[in-house]
Amino acid sequence: MAVKLMVMYPRPKDIEAFERLYNRQHAPMTEDILPGKTMIVATKVLGAPRGAPPFHRIVEIHFPSMVALEACAASKGCKQTLAHALAISTGGAPTVLIAEEETQVFDQFESRTSGTLR
Repeated sequence: MAVKLMVMYPRPKDIEAFERLYNRQHAPMTEDILPGKTMIVATKVLGAPRGAPPFHRIVEIHFPSMVALEACAASKGCKQTLAHALAISTGGAPTVLIAEEETQVFDQFESRTSGTLR
């Protein structure tokens, strides 16, 4: 079962300063010292239908299993990365979730012609 650690950063007080720190320091740190990850997806939230979005960035760190995620969470690298996440998150503490991902892939051509899903 593939799982992911999701880190949701609230809107920072200074978006440009946050982005500088995130891109120059934090993102390279996550790539270098988080053991067992298979992929990182970093999303910058652009807007919300009803005003300002509650989150500025949502980062998903994927692992092949809960065992791999737990091993990463216990590592020195993960502890350093989470401490840095707290330090750069000027809009409040990030929200951290653990999730199991389910993916549905749609063939665009088949969906339009036959209504089938894969």
